[in-house]
Amino acid sequence: MMADVVVSCPYCGESFGTLIDNGQAAGSGSDESWEDCAVCCRPIRLCWVFGEDGELETLEAMTDSDV
Repeated sequence: MMADVVVSCPYCGESFGTLIDNGQAAGSGSDESWEDCAVCCRPIRLCWVFGEDGELETLEAMTDSDV
């Protein structure tokens, strides 16, 4: 199952939409992925947590130096 979210780029501050997969986080769980900003093309690390109800609880967008 995919969730449509809006991410604010930690580099340029622009917002853009993306999809994250909560299928691997059956029930509650967390996951992460890398995606390039749709505006400035810099790499963003996305980390998210889904609750037991399958709803997105938190989403963090970090720079590659935050790793």
